[in-house]
Amino acid sequence: MERPSGVTAIAIAFLLSSAYLAILGLVRLIAPEAVRLSLAAPLLHGLEIFGPYMLLLVGATFCLVGYGLLRLNNLARRAAIILAVAGVVLLIAKVSADAAELSLRLLLAGLAVMVRVVIVWYLWQSSTAEKFH
Repeated sequence: MERPSGVTAIAIAFLLSSAYLAILGLVRLIAPEAVRLSLAAPLLHGLEIFGPYMLLLVGATFCLVGYGLLRLNNLARRAAIILAVAGVVLLIAKVSADAAELSLRLLLAGLAVMVRVVIVWYLWQSSTAEKFH
């Protein structure tokens, strides 16, 4: 069965996020003062305070989900949906805080929510879900 291009795009997004977090985590382990943990905040929403091991753990999770999506694994589809919904929930506080004034930060936070909602919507569709069976 042919993999839909939307699934491929979502898998690539997970794999790129995984690579970014893994690089940040490894650099932070090797040279703790070389990078700030706050660089991972757009993907971890506060979990980055647990240090480089959290970056590596989440990076490994994203890598597994991305690889599973490329293989059309239904468990990976469900995990991607759960991770995207969790991302939306974790972004509520940021959007609320940034809504105090109209700024680029509010636009970026809103865009992050919209991307996650589109991922959930796309992977939840029955026509997409059928490709995973």
